[in-house]
Amino acid sequence: MKDEMNNNDIAGITDDDEQSLMLRSIYKGKIEVVSKAPVRTKDDLATIYIPGIIEPCMFIAKDPENARRFTIKSNTVAVVSDGSAVPGIGNIGGLAVLPALEGKAVLFKELSGIDAFPVCLDTQDTDEIVETVKHIAPTFGAINLEGISAPRCFEIERRLKEELDIPVFHDCQHGTAIAVSAAVVNAFRFLDKQLTYVHAVISGAGAAGAAVAKMLYALGIRDIVICDSKGIINATRIPEFGEDKLELLEFTNKEGLTGGLDEAVMGRDLFIGVSKPGVLTEKMVRSMADDPVIFALASPEPEIQPDLARGAGARIIGTGKPGQPNQIDKVLVFPGIFRGILDAHAKEITEAMEFAALHALAGLVPAGELSEDHVLPAVLEGGVAEAVARAVAEAWALRGEG
Repeated sequence: MKDEMNNNDIAGITDDDEQSLMLRSIYKGKIEVVSKAPVRTKDDLATIYIPGIIEPCMFIAKDPENARRFTIKSNTVAVVSDGSAVPGIGNIGGLAVLPALEGKAVLFKELSGIDAFPVCLDTQDTDEIVETVKHIAPTFGAINLEGISAPRCFEIERRLKEELDIPVFHDCQHGTAIAVSAAVVNAFRFLDKQLTYVHAVISGAGAAGAAVAKMLYALGIRDIVICDSKGIINATRIPEFGEDKLELLEFTNKEGLTGGLDEAVMGRDLFIGVSKPGVLTEKMVRSMADDPVIFALASPEPEIQPDLARGAGARIIGTGKPGQPNQIDKVLVFPGIFRGILDAHAKEITEAMEFAALHALAGLVPAGELSEDHVLPAVLEGGVAEAVARAVAEAWALRGEG
């Protein structure tokens, strides 16, 4: 493979990178469209195409709900991205994000049996994205927004939820928040500490950080401090904030702390990183409360390496890296979330459905099996998507009751 590249391409390429490139070069991508029905005879052709299409088309024209009965809509998700916030990479644009979306489509299929199709957008304009997704929506049973930068992602998701009659889910926000929150619930269940007494710090105030903060607050953690690239989000910085950070300030940093991450982590029980590699130091970990919980999820490398965090006194450590204990990844969430909403014919994803997914995920590790290195099920462990899907579908069925 390296023989086919120039020197600039080869620079920094590892054996794992080469294997990844080789796989995609051989297969020309990772997904394909496969027909469910054979076309071997004239009768097959007449049934599959003209005149066989006429009657189902007419049924759908009379009642749009029949599309779920007669077409791929009942089991198909659009994975939509403008490539502006690709985890571990950044803004690479709509075309370059295609391998990531293909990979996600594979996970949808393998983990939940869902047909997901990559939709790469050659625009990063909010209005154009909203209009494009609205126009393609009839084909799909749900929309998965992926890798769209904050704060545009908040408006895009909000508007699409208002204007579409199918669920819209920005995975970088809610999928991450559900996975992190499930890990938090189990970590402090193991440590026998109520969430109301937990003092938390979040490094990263983008889409993931904001969603994590809101979900932790809803779970009962009332003392939350958030840092962005300039330091602690606090009232002295209000003139520089947009609506997204003003909203965070409404329920975080009640003590009015100022400064950087050094000041923010002091005395904290919980660190959640959704920011950049290497920003958390051993000295910072030592300044935290006894037996702190460190979930360092930056990609491709965490905010602090697990061995360094452990050496500095961390009790429970999780990262987003495969093969390490307590891998916290939205892949624990999105296959089950979408399986549940498609099975339930849901029109939206409610907060109750998200919390149902959270508690279903956390409940997959019984209290007697919790340990420092086991606060979540493994990403590829059997039954995860099914459990989350059942909980989500049940929450949709129960909406409005009570």
